[in-house]
Amino acid sequence: MTTTRTTQPAGAPASAGPRGEAPPARRGSPLPLWVSVVLLLAAGTGMFLPGSARETIGLCAVLFMLVLIFMKVPIGIALAVPAMAGLVAASGPLALENVLLALPYERVAAWTLSVIPMFVLMGLLLWRSGITTELYDAGKQWLGWLPGGLAVGTTAAGTGLSAISGSTAGTTYALARIGIPEMLKAGYHKRLAVGSVIVAGLPGQLIPPSILLVLYAGITETPIGPQLLAGVVPGILIGAICAGTLVSISLVRPGLAGKDGGIGNADRATTDWAGRWRTLLAVWPVPVLVVVVIGGMFSGAFTATEAGAAGALGALVLTIWKKWGDHPLRAIGQAAIGTITAAGTIFFLLMGAEILTRLLSVTRVATLFTDWVLGAGLSATGFLLLMLVVYIFLGTFLESMPLLLLTVPILLPTLQALDISLLWFGVFAVFMGELAAITPPVGILSFILAGIVKDPEVHQGQRITLGDVFMAAIWFMPLCAAYAILLIFFPELATWLPSLGAAG
Repeated sequence: MTTTRTTQPAGAPASAGPRGEAPPARRGSPLPLWVSVVLLLAAGTGMFLPGSARETIGLCAVLFMLVLIFMKVPIGIALAVPAMAGLVAASGPLALENVLLALPYERVAAWTLSVIPMFVLMGLLLWRSGITTELYDAGKQWLGWLPGGLAVGTTAAGTGLSAISGSTAGTTYALARIGIPEMLKAGYHKRLAVGSVIVAGLPGQLIPPSILLVLYAGITETPIGPQLLAGVVPGILIGAICAGTLVSISLVRPGLAGKDGGIGNADRATTDWAGRWRTLLAVWPVPVLVVVVIGGMFSGAFTATEAGAAGALGALVLTIWKKWGDHPLRAIGQAAIGTITAAGTIFFLLMGAEILTRLLSVTRVATLFTDWVLGAGLSATGFLLLMLVVYIFLGTFLESMPLLLLTVPILLPTLQALDISLLWFGVFAVFMGELAAITPPVGILSFILAGIVKDPEVHQGQRITLGDVFMAAIWFMPLCAAYAILLIFFPELATWLPSLGAAG
C-alpha cells in the first residue's frame, strides 16, 4: 500500500498511510537483489518468448507481480504493470489499448464504490477528533472490574478504533503507546500486555465500516451492503473470544495481570461509576454512528453509500464538537485531503486488480487452478482448510490488502465452482489476512510492535524483545486458528445477518 505524508493527529506517527494509520514496519525484501533481478528477467522473457502458451504467459505475469511485491513496489503498480505486459504478450497491444480506454472510468465510476470515500472520510474525521484516548479510557473504566480488566479494555478499545480507522496497524500503534505503559505500571506481565494489543485489531476489519470488505466486494462484484453486514457477527465473536482468552489467562495465572489478577490494581481509585459515565459521555457518538451505519443497511433504510454518507456527516459534527476552539477546520481539511489521497490509492488498486482479473481470464490461469482443485477431488471444506494454511503462509510476507488483491481474482472461479458463498469467503479471507499479520515468525504487526516497545516511555524500564512479542502472539494463535475452522464449518455465522436483511 502506498503511503502519504500528511500532518498527523497528536500521538500519531510521522508518516501515515491512506487512513492516517501508522506505517507498517517496512522490512527488506525476502529475496536478495540479484535473485529478484534474475526472476524479473526470467518472467519477462517467459512472457514475450515467441511461441509461449497463454497459460505460461499468465504464470510468468503472476511471478513478475510477486517479485515486485517482494521488492516493496507499491501494490497498485505491482499488480497493474505485469498484468498489462501479460495482456500485450497474450493478445497484442490492441487488447491493452481497449482495456485502458474503458477500464479507468468503468471501474471507478460505479455508484456502489462511492461508499469508499464516505467511509474513509468518516474514519479520518473520527481519528482527527482525538477520540483514540477517550475510547481507551472508556474500555478501561467499564471493563476494569474483570480479571485482566486493563487488557480486556485494551482489546475492546482496539475493536472500536480499528473499525473507525480502518487500519489494524494504526490501532496497534495507538494502543501500544497508550495501553502497554498503563498495564506495565499496574503490574501486568509484559507478554500479556503486548498480547492484548496485538490481537486488539483483529475484529475491527470485520465490523463496518471495513475498507477491506468493501475492496473485496469491488473485486468480486458482490453487493457492498450485505458484504459489510456479513462481517458483523464474526467480528463481534472474535472480539469476545480474545477478551475471554485474556480473562481465562488472568484467572489461571493471576500473577500475570497484576497483584490481584488485574482487579483492584493501581487503577481502582479511578474506576467508579462517575468516571464510567464520564467516559461514556465522551465516546457515545462512536457506537451511535456504528449502529446508524449497520442498522441503516440492515433495515434497508440506507443503501451502503447512504449509510457511509450518514456516518461521515455524523463524524463531521463530532469533529467540530470535539475540536471546537482547537482549529476544527484544520482537522476537517486534513481529513478531506487524506480522503482524496486514500480514495485515489484505493481506486488505483481496484484498477490494478481488474487488469489482473482480465489477464487471468485471457490466459486461463484461474481456470487451470479450478480444474486442479476439482481434479484433486477436494470438497468445499477440504479446499477451505487448504486455503487456511495457504493464507497463513502468504501472510508471512504479504500485508492484508495485497493478499486480497492477489488471491481473490485467482480463487474466484474455484469458489463459484465449489458453490462457496462469496459473502462468506470475504469475511474468511479478511480475517485470515489479519491473522497472518500477527503470526510468527514474520507477521508484520509483530515487527511493528517490536519497534514500538523499544521506546522507554512504552516499556517502562522492562526489556521487551521480539521473542516476547512472538510468544504473546502464540498465546492467542490456537484459539484464532480454531475460530477460522469454526467459520468454515458454520458459515451461517457470516451469512445469517445478511440473509435477515434481505428477508426484511
